[in-house]
Amino acid sequence: MHATSPNPNNPPERSDLVRGLGLWAATAIVISDTIGSGIFLVSSDMARAVGSARLVFAAWIIGGLIVLCGAFCYAELGAAFPGAGGPYVYLTRGLGPLWGFLFGWMSSFLDRPVAMATLAAGFLRFLGFLFPVVTTPLFTGHVGRYDFTFAAAQPLAAFVVVAITAINLLSVRLGGAIQVLLTFLKIGTIVTIVLAGVLWGKPHAMEAAPQVSHLGLGTISGLLAALVPAMWAYNGFNDLGDVGEEIVHPQKNIPRAIILGLLTVGGLYLLANVVYFRILPFAEIAQSQHVASDVVQSFAGSRGAAWLTVAMAISALGALHVVVLTGARIPYAMARDGVFFPFAKRIHPSFRTPTGALIFLGSVAALLALSGTYEELYSLFVFAAWIFFALTALALFRLRRNEPNLSRPYRAWGHPWTTLIFLGAAVALTVNLWMVRPVRSSIGLAVILGGVPLFYRWRRHVGASIG
Repeated sequence: MHATSPNPNNPPERSDLVRGLGLWAATAIVISDTIGSGIFLVSSDMARAVGSARLVFAAWIIGGLIVLCGAFCYAELGAAFPGAGGPYVYLTRGLGPLWGFLFGWMSSFLDRPVAMATLAAGFLRFLGFLFPVVTTPLFTGHVGRYDFTFAAAQPLAAFVVVAITAINLLSVRLGGAIQVLLTFLKIGTIVTIVLAGVLWGKPHAMEAAPQVSHLGLGTISGLLAALVPAMWAYNGFNDLGDVGEEIVHPQKNIPRAIILGLLTVGGLYLLANVVYFRILPFAEIAQSQHVASDVVQSFAGSRGAAWLTVAMAISALGALHVVVLTGARIPYAMARDGVFFPFAKRIHPSFRTPTGALIFLGSVAALLALSGTYEELYSLFVFAAWIFFALTALALFRLRRNEPNLSRPYRAWGHPWTTLIFLGAAVALTVNLWMVRPVRSSIGLAVILGGVPLFYRWRRHVGASIG
């Protein structure tokens, strides 16, 4: 198949993929992709970062507003360019082929594999609540000044990645049905925690939470640090466009699903945190490794906490499933355009799923699952992802200026101000994370830049038709 330049406004007349995802399946993908393990775990990381319950809530609210601004941006681009690959297509059209390629390269080697490995690590963290033996260190060591611990959870997480990747080899219609079912379970889990906490949880003494009297540089730095896990928990609104070529009536359903899904998630997150801080003292939350499970255990005992932990673990698996589902379409779209490894464009003859891209992502993610802990993985993920969030916002500005007559079934609400807020937040989070975790961030940047020579190598092979 000769590679041609991507024409995302008009996907190929004959696509090897199938339009099998309706509005509810698309909304379920957004919700299920966003609600993974984060809301059940990261409030403790945020509490340690800011030292104040009020600032934890501020981080959740600010993060929600930022991603809502981003949702408007991605809704416009997704409706205008409903092709496989999502931001790969948007950046290629808006900023040029190199930027689209670098997004796809980053997504294929960092964003999606790291997200997959992080969700698998989160699943094993839930499993560790039920079976502490899986978190027992097998050995420890250090490289330079970096200390690492290898536990049974890491190879188990790699196995989980492989298993979920294998499930995604099945048809996209089945994948959509699985997501609807798992989304109901996710929402039901959070609603159960909220309602049970209000009805049976005992409020703690309020003097435990320290308060902040002024907004200094230290407070701002802590708030930015707390936004990193919050953004990990909110991540997912941006992934629906990756399966744009498989959504029914994408011009209408992509914006509706993104905005409806994100508003649902934001409301559930705030309600869950109200219950967390109502029942457990601030110091306990800051020290907890399983916040939601500890909250439930405080009023429902070990058995109740165990059942909800199982539900939360299944929620993490659901998020992993949808990350694999959406993520594989990016290297597939690149390979179809001739700028990625050719095997990634292979399609299963019966299931019509991108088997080559799925196997590639699963292999990289399994290796990453062996390499790091939950916090280290999502920090690397957020740094890589938010660089391209900023570039996607820039692509929207450039497309508005250079292609004013482009068909836009949905126009971003509040543009240019909402897009500017999203852009500014993406830059601030990226710079702050670089300062806090320079080694991991530098690794991420090196991987991204490592794609530049490969882009020009592949470009020479497909000729000027890519440009």
